Amino acid sequence: MPQRTTRIDTSMEPLSRQRCLHHPERQAVARCPECGRFFCRECIAEHEDRVLCAGCLKKLTAPTAHHDYGSTAWKMLVQSAQMTCGVFILWLFFYFGGRILLAIPSKFHDGTVWNVSGGEE
Repeated sequence: MPQRTTRIDTSMEPLSRQRCLHHPERQAVARCPECGRFFCRECIAEHEDRVLCAGCLKKLTAPTAHHDYGSTAWKMLVQSAQMTCGVFILWLFFYFGGRILLAIPSKFHDGTVWNVSGGEE
């Protein structure tokens, strides 16, 4: 029995003339945007509003072992900026709070404000 080989047809023929990569007897209904191969209804799946083949879907959903240092560095920079802004806002709060307390007259601190003349002695 001869082994059947499937060729990938990358020509610009209409989709109606294309055949599934895994099932050559079936008509292709979609082309995977990742690998560019044609597949039948059973060989494709929808993922994030895109129609993908099983192989490309595995590649996209597989956890990656490497770290993306570019995005990690960017996240660290944003978090550092947020922390710096938070500390600055906290410093402003205490600074102006202290200024308000210093603006209160010294009579208030001495307790003489509470002594009302003409009332109880």
